Amino acid sequence: MIGKLRDLFSKEKESKFQAPAHDRVHFAAAVLLVEMAQADHEKKESEMTEIHNQLVSYFNLTDKESQLLLADAEDAVEHSVSLHGFTRTLHNEMSYKEKEAVIEMLWRIALADQSLDKYEDYLIGKIAELLYVSRGDVIRLKHDVLKSKSLDR
Repeated sequence: MIGKLRDLFSKEKESKFQAPAHDRVHFAAAVLLVEMAQADHEKKESEMTEIHNQLVSYFNLTDKESQLLLADAEDAVEHSVSLHGFTRTLHNEMSYKEKEAVIEMLWRIALADQSLDKYEDYLIGKIAELLYVSRGDVIRLKHDVLKSKSLDR
């Protein structure tokens, strides 16, 4: 009986946040990017624009596809209590280089408003840990993004 209840709840929890119209990797990455935008308890337009730009450029999505994915990701973040399922998807289905690209996207979102909140910094470290991306690579990626932002000006 208890086993059946566990199965029921685990299936419900897993299926509730599936986005069948999207690739699982795209969806999981988008959820992490939205979570990053909200890590400092403010959802800024600059961060949301950067998420859209990252989804379009990294996953080769159209504007429409990116908007739909972003809306589903925002809904998932609103109703989700844990990021583990999303990080597990990325960990299982991405190469190390692809995981580094996700960390770079997270840095781009965190720094889109020209400031880094302690919660944003912590969240990137936690996600990197769950994706098994080394701390050295996380720091290198941060510096790469900071350097590219200073060149953009």
